[in-house]
Amino acid sequence: MTTIDTAPRFEELDYRESNGIQVSLLWSHSDNSISVAVCDSRNGEAFEIQVAPDRALDAFHHPFAYASRSADPALQMIDESELLSR
Repeated sequence: MTTIDTAPRFEELDYRESNGIQVSLLWSHSDNSISVAVCDSRNGEAFEIQVAPDRALDAFHHPFAYASRSADPALQMIDESELLSR
């Protein structure tokens, strides 16, 4: 019998929303990484950035500053539906 892992890959550690912009601080169970996911519900744009654990809260509070400093592949543009499926 095959078992299917239905546990979420990410755990949301914190969440905030302001003026249609949703920001989530996410922890990955599989590789112990931290990322910040941002979704602008006004226009459907979204992105996710991986951050060092010691910068997680700063990146959560200032995600656009971190996104502008990120170079590919650290800045991973993603579809809003992918964020919602987590």
